[in-house]
Amino acid sequence: MTNVYNNILGLIGNTPLVKLNKVTNDIPATIYAKLESYNPGHSTKDRIAMHIIEAAERKGLLKPGSTVVETTSGNTGFSIAMVCIIKGYRCILAVSDKTKKEKIAYLKALGATVYICPANVPADDPRSYYEVAKRVAAETPNSIYINQYFNELNIDAHYQTTGPEIWEQTEGKITHLFACTGTGGTLSGSAKFLKEKNPNIKIIGVDASGSILKSFHETGEIHKEDIHPYQIEGMGKNLIPGALLFDKIDEFVRVNDEMSAYRTREIALKEAIMGGYTSGAVTQGLLQYANANPFSEDDLVVVIYPDHGSRYITKVYSDEWMAAQGFVNNGVHNYDEVFKTEVIK
Repeated sequence: MTNVYNNILGLIGNTPLVKLNKVTNDIPATIYAKLESYNPGHSTKDRIAMHIIEAAERKGLLKPGSTVVETTSGNTGFSIAMVCIIKGYRCILAVSDKTKKEKIAYLKALGATVYICPANVPADDPRSYYEVAKRVAAETPNSIYINQYFNELNIDAHYQTTGPEIWEQTEGKITHLFACTGTGGTLSGSAKFLKEKNPNIKIIGVDASGSILKSFHETGEIHKEDIHPYQIEGMGKNLIPGALLFDKIDEFVRVNDEMSAYRTREIALKEAIMGGYTSGAVTQGLLQYANANPFSEDDLVVVIYPDHGSRYITKVYSDEWMAAQGFVNNGVHNYDEVFKTEVIK
């Protein structure tokens, strides 16, 4: 029997690389997207959920009937809830009110208890999803708090899986890695492994306009004036995650909501890849970087597409949402008409 698994967790990891042929047509390098949507929970967060929970089991911190608590913008929550079902644990999640209703419905469908917290408050505010998760974990007997932002196992999951996969898939020929930064685990763990193999590989983090990560990397200081609300979920931060290894990152590129949204749609239209909002963001980051740092034909670039576009149907793939943000008919792209629906009466 082949391609047969005892449960859904056996499908985590070993995600494919797919060559980008049209979106990056003006860049002479060979560019591949690592499609993390091929994980069973449809995102890269499956890797850390299983890795951290199984580490807690080995330490005796989790037993059947225990509770797992975490903060999430959606994807980590899906992954934790999925692992908890298989392992027999209760799942409690704190999300921001920026999280779309369908994501919350998904979390509840997987049996999670969900706390919805205000997004635009400081990280140390007792109402923030960070503080709510800490409080709930402290008040819940026989529980653990995943704490992905400051958990070294977040890095280790990608050091042991994502980095080695990319190295093997590219036969060690990778020259550049691009990934969005939220908790920082995906980029940090992958970068740590790849830099050990070849310190000349360029590691580029993609940050959101409204986040402090890029300026902190450049100055070592938190610039609160950088903080403002933005729409891209699971990317950027108003605090400095302990799981982000700044010394492994060569440069940051900052992208905005609008161009990232259009780029997400362009990937679907030109490559037939339904990526999430951050897939558009990392592609936009690559294109901005290429404008200032020309690639050669010998370069081999990998961009990590963290999740699937099905979770953003009412967001970046929605004409109504795009119009509400003022992103439609802005003259930057002419794709708006492609997405229009004609109603026959």
